[in-house]
Amino acid sequence: MNQESLARGVPHAAPGAIVARTLAGRLHVDPAEGRTVRFGRNRPDVDLCVGETDLRVSRRHGLLTHRGGHWWVANTGQSPIRLPRARWLFRDEDSVPLPSGYTPLFVPGSGDREHLLELYVADDRDTPVPPRADSVTQPPTRWRLTPDERLVLVVLGQRYLLHEADPQPVSRQQAALMLAELQPESNWSAKRVEHVVAEVRTRLSAHGVPGLLREEVGEPVGNTLNNNLLRELVLTTTLVPPDLALLDTLSWD
Repeated sequence: MNQESLARGVPHAAPGAIVARTLAGRLHVDPAEGRTVRFGRNRPDVDLCVGETDLRVSRRHGLLTHRGGHWWVANTGQSPIRLPRARWLFRDEDSVPLPSGYTPLFVPGSGDREHLLELYVADDRDTPVPPRADSVTQPPTRWRLTPDERLVLVVLGQRYLLHEADPQPVSRQQAALMLAELQPESNWSAKRVEHVVAEVRTRLSAHGVPGLLREEVGEPVGNTLNNNLLRELVLTTTLVPPDLALLDTLSWD
């Protein structure tokens, strides 16, 4: 699942093409004036299904349209669509142009749930490049995480993956409560959460990532260390919005 996230790019898309992805599927549409993509709950009546079992999502919740050389998103549903940095798009408002690259949209659902629609608008940087068989291999930028580390960091960093404005880590105590609900047999505690996170910080610091040790940031530390860690993991696409599916069994109501 994680390898398919559009946050990691779409290197074989033509400039101006849009790629869209939800848990229900993925589509690729080349640019053409007036071309549209409908998304919403009613699978037979839309091009891409989102929130299929959630009655808070409209049957046709939104529309992507290509015009004037750009892709635009419009809200046709009953509830607003959340864009990055806490911007809301309401029904009957003017459509919003999508920038090149990655944009996640969040469709509100039942309780506190939000359904993710990933979008990626390709530009010249996404076109295939000539083979470079003799070039030096570039090391991967994504960091390896164990399943437990990934789960803890997704819980801790869920606000970053939701692209909230000025996100902060969830507290260790709150993270432990959420983890205990997700894995009641695993004896999660705030101390264990901090131990797991500290292990990741130490490991990444040893590989040259700055700002992960107390002596680097000074006092008061507050959330600085975990904030720096989560930003590194999101920036390198080690954690991506589809990882939020790990939290699907939580009681959101």
